[in-house]
Amino acid sequence: MTQVPTSLQICDMTTLGAAQPLWVLDGLTEHTTVRELICCRVYQEVQDYNTHKPEYFCGLVRPTEAEQTLNGYRLATPRQLDWEQQAELAIAAFLANGFLILVGDRQVTELDEEIAVSPEQTVTFLRLVPLVGG
Repeated sequence: MTQVPTSLQICDMTTLGAAQPLWVLDGLTEHTTVRELICCRVYQEVQDYNTHKPEYFCGLVRPTEAEQTLNGYRLATPRQLDWEQQAELAIAAFLANGFLILVGDRQVTELDEEIAVSPEQTVTFLRLVPLVGG
């Protein structure tokens, strides 16, 4: 049986309620794992950055030697990013509860957990923002 590529709606939010506009992650199969989802997302972000070279990298995790700003991450020295290195950082952040992933209204907690992919499905990456003084 051939797997047909499909897409998924992605939403980024913070615990402060700030939400980024929905965007579409393409090229996924009908079923994927949380690990594959993270890697696919990071791959697309890094490819977009490396292709367009914007002033800020607006990705899931901060690249090494980048400064966090209100507009994203500014690299001290502009360079090509390595998607595999960024994916490793993202997986480590997920395992350390740096962000949560919600598929519809259900939280997924395991990297090998399988999720169904469809264009109607929304996946929310919820970035946890530490409380000041807490």
